[in-house]
Amino acid sequence: MSAPPRGYEVSPWKLRWRTLDVSALKRTESTFALSNGHIGFRGSLEEGEPRGLPGTYLNGFFERRPLPYAEAGYGYPEDGQTVVNVTDGKIIRLLVEDEPLDMRYGSAPFHARELDFRSGTLRRRTDWVSPTGRQVRIQCERLVSFTQRAVAALRYEVEPLDGRMQLVVQSDLLANEAIEPESDDPRVAAILQAPLVADFAAAVDYSAVLSHHTRRSGLRMAAGMDHEIETPDGVRTKIEADGDLARLTMAVEVPEGQRFAFTKYVAYGWSAQRSTSALCSQVEAALAGARRTTWQGLLDEQRAYLDDFWASADVEIDGDAELQQAVRFALFHVLQAGARGETRAIPAKGLTGPGYDGHAFWDTESFVLPVLTYTVPAAARSALMWRYATLDKARARAAQLGQTGAAFPWRSINGEECSGYWPAGTAAFHVNADIADATARYLAATKDEEFEANYGLELLVATARLWMSLGHHDPHAGFRIDGVTGPDEYTAVVDNNVFTNLMAQKNLREAGIRCERLPRVARELDVDEEEIAAWLDAADRMVIPYDKTLQVHPQAEDFTSHAHWDFAGTPPEHYPLLLHYPYFDLYRKQVVKQADLVLAMHLRGDAFTPEQKARNVDYYEALTVRDSSLSASTQAVLAAEVGHLDLAYDYLAEAALADLHDTQHDVHNGLHIASLAGAWIGTVAGFGGMRDHGGKLTFAPRLPPELAAITFRMCFTGSQIRVAIHPEEATYSLLGGPSIEIGHHGEPLILTPDAPVTRPIPPTPRRTPPQQPPGRAPFRRKPVLPR
Repeated sequence: MSAPPRGYEVSPWKLRWRTLDVSALKRTESTFALSNGHIGFRGSLEEGEPRGLPGTYLNGFFERRPLPYAEAGYGYPEDGQTVVNVTDGKIIRLLVEDEPLDMRYGSAPFHARELDFRSGTLRRRTDWVSPTGRQVRIQCERLVSFTQRAVAALRYEVEPLDGRMQLVVQSDLLANEAIEPESDDPRVAAILQAPLVADFAAAVDYSAVLSHHTRRSGLRMAAGMDHEIETPDGVRTKIEADGDLARLTMAVEVPEGQRFAFTKYVAYGWSAQRSTSALCSQVEAALAGARRTTWQGLLDEQRAYLDDFWASADVEIDGDAELQQAVRFALFHVLQAGARGETRAIPAKGLTGPGYDGHAFWDTESFVLPVLTYTVPAAARSALMWRYATLDKARARAAQLGQTGAAFPWRSINGEECSGYWPAGTAAFHVNADIADATARYLAATKDEEFEANYGLELLVATARLWMSLGHHDPHAGFRIDGVTGPDEYTAVVDNNVFTNLMAQKNLREAGIRCERLPRVARELDVDEEEIAAWLDAADRMVIPYDKTLQVHPQAEDFTSHAHWDFAGTPPEHYPLLLHYPYFDLYRKQVVKQADLVLAMHLRGDAFTPEQKARNVDYYEALTVRDSSLSASTQAVLAAEVGHLDLAYDYLAEAALADLHDTQHDVHNGLHIASLAGAWIGTVAGFGGMRDHGGKLTFAPRLPPELAAITFRMCFTGSQIRVAIHPEEATYSLLGGPSIEIGHHGEPLILTPDAPVTRPIPPTPRRTPPQQPPGRAPFRRKPVLPR
């Protein structure tokens, strides 16, 4: 793969872009997005135009649309769900002596925007010269509050640079912004034209509220704005609201050397049940709270929240300044995706864009929740509570499919299945084991007994029952799970997918062991000793295919007997393969879209020997084309474990920089939150060698030669740990909480307060580097040093 272009300045705690590149707006609107997990603002310019793709989102707020089928089948979902671009409260239009500030006209001697990972704000400064030569400076800062869930705010300042100037500012709430269709790419969202129906509009003084509902999903929402104006005397204002638009117009003359400044507070609320009047009242109350806090108070709260986050989650990389920036960028956006979701899903794109229609997938549990569990465990709990809240829908889906237990959706916003392609969707039952895995990890890492008794055990039981229904005992081979699709979407409807079987095995064991620990709760769930024994027996007898001739694990039964894909005959422009070849051909060849068997060796590494891992890595490297952004981080983890440290470094950079370099050419539709989570996973689980098998925390750190040191922080069972890795040794420190037992390259260690432990790092095994398909090797990473 060729080196991607770079447009961002390298900085350890900021993402900064100078000058205006209209062609890059769609990309930067995603990377500069702000969110708290409830509200999402794409990083569009305040003026509303020029723009790439407008976007303001409320987590869980969607519209239904029919799913078309050429031939319908039993159990096919009838409705799709698409995230709605709701009322936009970011818009602030400026007229300079009757000329609208539009970055496509006049000139901008200076223009820069920066996303600050420590303040949690997006800042902008623009020096603009109008077509008639008037000069003005705009400085703006915006935030979506982590502490006040319903609130966002913008601070806007205008300064004349060439004499007294008449300024007119229009501050808007705008619903039903027009969005142009893009392509037939399945990763792109369906376009909803005017999805919101106006219910209510009101305006008084400097504030306004609009309320709407969706036509088919029946959801209601309200958006409100209020303003604090700081200006020389003489400002004239007008407020109006009707239908899809509310606008505060401010007109003033500003002398040179003075500024026109104001703060705009924006608030949102939505519900499937509450009335329009109740939502409007909720929004007005949120605005009142924000105004009482003040702009500076919101800034202070935001900084304090992020100070706490970085104290528990920061990753320091010595030797590659761009990778350092990318990993912090990744952590910041993962936090934004899940911080205040509060029983809502974490979509694959977070709230940064409409890609995948705003759906959540198994990405959440297998990539995002490991990060949140060890950095912001309350956010991980909240995401699992969303799954619990949709358990009735999952049970109904399982019954519809003729199964017991729960069948969680492949893709969804509200818990109902939205995938119209059943081989890659409905058949991917591993999502149930992924949820169980995330539940077990959260319980082991937090010892949250209340969650376990009231929610977690029920999730484990419902998912375990699905495997007993799906699988069966084969007298010749053990417990089989046939006709399913694993993580690799280029191989569908197979028997005994190793990833699925190993994850189901863990699910069954966790359910059985925890039911034995909590017999009262088990009885309430109608679990008896016989059912527990059946789970544990199925787990013990789970079929795990192994190819004795090749001495590797086939991804699924008979996978290694399929014909190989013609990689040499595949033109580079034909990737991703799913857009250029029929699925039936992909399904019958040895070609891997994303890590599948290799992912099993990460999440269930306790089921493989070191020699098996090394051989499997070599085999699957030659088949994996990484047409999914989910793949690189997992390949980084296993490459590091088996000793291919240079390759692991390349894959870590690919995962961490996927959005900043737009390697998938779809960042305009939103960020890849799971790949961003993979930046943490590739660092901590890859070079840090962190594993949590059996609920125990162990490390096996090793550094690639390009890096001088990696230091990271994480939480476990109420303790805060710091791990500092250098080429020859690693030091483990307990920063807070009770003493804790960990492992270092197989050696047990006890961490106590004020007593860091340093241990040498064993030599890295020497192995021949594996080969990737022609043209699909990762870009050879060269460290980018600070200027």
